[in-house]
Amino acid sequence: MTSLSDALPITRVPRTGLPAQAVVVGDPGRAAAVADLLTDAKEVSYHREYRTFTGTWQGTPVVVASHGVGAPGAILLFQELAEAGVRTILRLGTAGAIRPGIRDGDLVIADAAVRDDGVTQQLIPAEYPAFSAPEAVLALQRAARAADAPYHRGVVWTRAAFQPGFLPLPGEAYAAAGIAAIEMELSALYVFASTHGLTAGGALVVDGANADELVDKEATGGYDPHRDVVADGVDRGARITLDALRLLASTER
Repeated sequence: MTSLSDALPITRVPRTGLPAQAVVVGDPGRAAAVADLLTDAKEVSYHREYRTFTGTWQGTPVVVASHGVGAPGAILLFQELAEAGVRTILRLGTAGAIRPGIRDGDLVIADAAVRDDGVTQQLIPAEYPAFSAPEAVLALQRAARAADAPYHRGVVWTRAAFQPGFLPLPGEAYAAAGIAAIEMELSALYVFASTHGLTAGGALVVDGANADELVDKEATGGYDPHRDVVADGVDRGARITLDALRLLASTER
């Protein structure tokens, strides 16, 4: 573990010396599971929801770090990873499907995101887009094809609130527009990365339908992300994301 004097204040990651390539996830437990895939994995910090590992994937040095639930906390991790030397960040997350034909366990590669994240509106005008680096999309797509994995590309909806409240939602309009899935952090990554000269992308494993008005609870039993089909998709998505990082690193070299 890094000493406090050598660590950044929010996440406690080392101030310098991190690899340039990172995978970020929400769950600290998922960070540990992805790190288990690495060679010479080492936990370098664990503070609050922020758990960080380093190691190598097929010869490429990488960081694996968790950011918790929600964009306001996640963007703090992105900021401190960048301060510590990370230049490429791919988010491996889960999402609810919106577009018909996307099945549980499938991967959604996000070309862009709707900025309903609750934080970037306070950082830059709402008209500024949240978009993936094209090379990240292509690397993720190439890795998914190599793994013969079911995947979809499209725009995703990043929304701060997980559960519905008392306000009307634009879910039907987004569904009609072909939005692929809904999640909670990706637009913050895209805005932060594009405004700070970083490369960013996102791969989301579908763990059910949108948990709001699109769910037929009588038919589905409600939202349940803890199923084998989801766990298998996350494991497959982790390997795909790491492969995409390797591809991006080799291109940069």
